[in-house]
Amino acid sequence: MNPLERTRLEKAAADCGFELSPELVDGGLVYRSAQFPEIITVRPTGDDTFTLQASALMLLPLADESADGLKVHGWNVLYQVLDKAAATARTMPNRVAQKFQQVTATMPKATEAERLVVQRVGQNLFRGALLDYWQGCCCVTGLAISELLRASHIQPWALCDADEQRLDVYNGLLLSPNLDALFDGGWVTFTSTGSIAIASSLPRTALELLGVGPDSRIQGLKHKHSLYLEFHRQRVFRGNGASL
Repeated sequence: MNPLERTRLEKAAADCGFELSPELVDGGLVYRSAQFPEIITVRPTGDDTFTLQASALMLLPLADESADGLKVHGWNVLYQVLDKAAATARTMPNRVAQKFQQVTATMPKATEAERLVVQRVGQNLFRGALLDYWQGCCCVTGLAISELLRASHIQPWALCDADEQRLDVYNGLLLSPNLDALFDGGWVTFTSTGSIAIASSLPRTALELLGVGPDSRIQGLKHKHSLYLEFHRQRVFRGNGASL
């Protein structure tokens, strides 16, 4: 690793959310953050290519396909992978719930008004986590105007058994307003692979007016979304739907 390459890799670490100074170990830079314990090791392999290894496999796409780690070609792709890895680490299961418990530990909860304030704190943390996890884009349409996006629970807040479910980033989808309304109302749902299904009672003309078509699907689902989506299909979806 030459000095210029190391400087660029250290800048990539800071730019992508690994703000602690990287440590050089066995020819690779170890990326760390004060916000989460997971680490990423980046090793340059020549011609702007890199091998990435993570302390948690879920941080890297397809990281389990090779014992040597994930091969990345080009600086732009490296940045994209590191950005997503940091976002995933910040929103690991229970991490948002732990932050919620810390923030609300001393808040009063005796009255209904006080409990609503506490709930609003949790919903704001959940929205922030979804914006982070989905990289500020609707997971179906790609809409990237954060003010328009909705943090949609898959298993509704009121039907969750604990804060760990309510604030689990895998219990949420970042959706454009029209899709949020359809999903929240049970007019549409999604399979574990991201394909959309619609309630038979919803006119197809309504879908066309709302801009929802046969190719609408969630991009980037993980296995941990599956149980929540199954709950939505069984408990929220309006009866037998027809897959588009």
